Amino acid sequence: MHLTFRTHLMGAGALALACSCSSPGNTLEFQARNDFAVTVPDGAKEVRAWFALPDDRDPMQEVSNLRIETVAPPGMTATSRETRDAAGNRFLYVEGRGGGGGVLEVRTSFDLERQEELHDADPARTRPINSAERGELGPYLHANTHVQITPEIHMAARAAVGEEKNPVRQARLLYDAVLDRVTYWVKFPDKMKASPVGSATYTMENGCGNCTDFHSLYAAMARSVGLPIRMVYGSFLKGPLSGKDEDQSYHCWIEFWAPELGWIPLDVAVADVFVDDFQLNEANTRKVELTTADGYQGPDPAMVEYYFGNLDARRVTWNRGRDLVLNPPAAAGPINAMPKGHVEVDGQAHAGWTRKLTFTEPAQK
Repeated sequence: MHLTFRTHLMGAGALALACSCSSPGNTLEFQARNDFAVTVPDGAKEVRAWFALPDDRDPMQEVSNLRIETVAPPGMTATSRETRDAAGNRFLYVEGRGGGGGVLEVRTSFDLERQEELHDADPARTRPINSAERGELGPYLHANTHVQITPEIHMAARAAVGEEKNPVRQARLLYDAVLDRVTYWVKFPDKMKASPVGSATYTMENGCGNCTDFHSLYAAMARSVGLPIRMVYGSFLKGPLSGKDEDQSYHCWIEFWAPELGWIPLDVAVADVFVDDFQLNEANTRKVELTTADGYQGPDPAMVEYYFGNLDARRVTWNRGRDLVLNPPAAAGPINAMPKGHVEVDGQAHAGWTRKLTFTEPAQK
């Protein structure tokens, strides 16, 4: 078996860089466009924007032929450069000055080769996490602004894991507990909705949400019992939208850490789509189909098992973490999450921008 060693540069310390042996499965190739359009208000003097670039450190993906084009409105001068945030995530920083009024366009494109990620998440291959390891992995055990570790969340996590100390078994017990507690809102869009920020407490209280809600609750529960967690932000390159002029939006998933194994992925949000039989109708069919990597054909226990420890190849990783400290610093302070971007006009957060991620698939290997 060929082994790929993961070396994510996320935070200080040897354990944060610890490798996890994974067996690459299916390999897919994509050609992607990720375009942004910022509507600049009349009279604006300065635009600052940070846009996600594909992660060049994730060993499950190879990014090549990155192309960047910036088109400023008349009278504005715009420059762009790559930057890294405090956690090492890669962004395109764009700065526009003068002019005011019009549309600032930023066009990026790249080729992507992505491997399916298959892990042998065998609890017999790991051991309990010791205090020294927890100390070194402290940033992955702390709460975030919207990954809140409340007494209620801690009690639910403790009820799920009991006295179990093995991190792989803990991760699976929490995976099942979240599946039992939370429903993906797209199944019942007439009566469920997601939070706007990816909130652990919202998900705990309402029992529904989107991918960020699912994984915020999972992260909060795991961290509350001492299991290191990081959230990964990316996008599905969805089979039904291949070659179509329709935005792919974003998706997120989880990586947990276990001694001797390193970081192991899971996607409890997508697993929930396959966990039980629900009625497809006019309101939810398209939403459900586009919540998965390659469509939906009904409940599938094998897919529920698959998404604990494995990831399909139809995705791109943008960055990892919450409460991101951008470079140069944003006037808004740490940013909740950055699967798309953040824009400021004259020192104030600006919502007048759009992103469109599209892709095509050349002949696959």
